[in-house]
Amino acid sequence: MFKQMRKLLPLLLILSGAAVASAQDDTLCTNCPPPAEDPSLPAVEILQYPAPNVVQLAPAEDLLYDRLYMRITGAASIFDAPGGAQTSVLDPGFNFVTVQGSFEDWLQINDGQWLTGVTVTQVLPSTFAGVLLPSEGLPYPMGWTLMNRIPSREPGVEPVETDVPFMRYTPINLYTATQVGGATWYQVGQAQWLHQHDVAKVIPVSRPEGVVTQRWVSVDLYEQVAIAYEGDVPVFATLVSSGLAEWPTNEGVFEVYVRYARTVMSGAYGAPDFYYLEEVPWTMYFDNDIALHGTYWHDGFGYRHSHGCVNLSITDANWLFEWASPEHDFTVPGDTGIGVFVYSSGQYT
Repeated sequence: MFKQMRKLLPLLLILSGAAVASAQDDTLCTNCPPPAEDPSLPAVEILQYPAPNVVQLAPAEDLLYDRLYMRITGAASIFDAPGGAQTSVLDPGFNFVTVQGSFEDWLQINDGQWLTGVTVTQVLPSTFAGVLLPSEGLPYPMGWTLMNRIPSREPGVEPVETDVPFMRYTPINLYTATQVGGATWYQVGQAQWLHQHDVAKVIPVSRPEGVVTQRWVSVDLYEQVAIAYEGDVPVFATLVSSGLAEWPTNEGVFEVYVRYARTVMSGAYGAPDFYYLEEVPWTMYFDNDIALHGTYWHDGFGYRHSHGCVNLSITDANWLFEWASPEHDFTVPGDTGIGVFVYSSGQYT
């Protein structure tokens, strides 16, 4: 069941690395011995491939700003018209609506549904977007930075504060890797190293048994990365947000069984984590009430956030929805949609 964990979301966005808080003590291992020998890639090779050879998707601004997304604080009474009769009550919770119009101090959220006397806050969707991958593959593994971070000049040491930071969501090459104090450090440039907790790595996998469609998607719960495949060739990769520990995204092989361009999601009625989300975009259900879908209410991709669903940015969800269109992907009689392989390449802490 999908639901952003509303109490943790602000902390995750503010603290960035909170998803790996249990391992923060070894993020910078200043007392650990250095690697036995220099693991760095020569500078000449880094200069030859300074960034991943991928095509960055442009944010789909026509989809990001075609609606006015608003969060409602507290309970809200719903009326059939301005000054009209009350028809229902929206309980307090993690509640988001799309506003279609206004009249004096009334807000219209749907046909025949109006609000007044409520506290609302506008929400701007994330502009993050994934990348198209070259058919010939990449010379080095790629990934994204998960937070604004100054790289260390050597693996396992404190960064120099005057060095230039990598900004969050930057696509990077992972040239080499080494172990320091039981943690992996990636070389991301000349004399530039990042701890594994600051990086989401793209790890293509072989088609698992049970995936029969030509087009399919893998979701790596450890790296929080989704990859789309044409046959055995990865063609697209992006960051996602899967289910929190309390509401995990199930591992296994699935198929998309129903799709909606826009749909309402709600659940946990009567519970502290009640949620109501209008017009969730580009939704593809694959495991009961767990879906791949666009997300307009947070910008924390690369970290777990949801009630089980796989959150994508609106740009990415739209791309995936169109790419997985029935005329291309319903290739086997009886199939209902693309295959989805959910797994974990490591232990998420």
